[in-house]
Amino acid sequence: MAGLTAEYGLGMPTYTVRTPPGQLDDVTRPALARAITAAHTAATGAPGFFAQVGFEELSAGRLFVGGLPVAGDFVFVHGQIRSGRTPEQKRALLEGLVAAVTDTVGVRRRAVWVYLVDLRQENMLEFGHVLPEPGGEDAWLASLETVEREHLESLGR
Repeated sequence: MAGLTAEYGLGMPTYTVRTPPGQLDDVTRPALARAITAAHTAATGAPGFFAQVGFEELSAGRLFVGGLPVAGDFVFVHGQIRSGRTPEQKRALLEGLVAAVTDTVGVRRRAVWVYLVDLRQENMLEFGHVLPEPGGEDAWLASLETVEREHLESLGR
């Protein structure tokens, strides 16, 4: 992912994972990024190279629910995805993301909060091109220059 970020900027979908400091280590973060990418691909059929996952830590006193500070473990996943997914795809994605977090991080389901935000594809430009509608990824990828296409395909491996 570092090559993608350095060369092309942030991608879509973009998942931001927020946790308390120290909850995720240098082994767990990449594992969770792979699990989130796999959940997105399984639910939507979109290639894995579209998925970007970033991590932020919220120190004590920086997250409140009902006006009270959140204590204990928590994982918030905020996903910005292309609009046009069916309700069934979104439900599968939500369930896949929760499973990715609980299986990888080892927290209880009640400690996981997932939010999805739809963004219209025509309002996004990545890899130098306006993104395709969901389901149009193969044609979009085929329209790219060979060197760009091969680079993107290598990211999904």
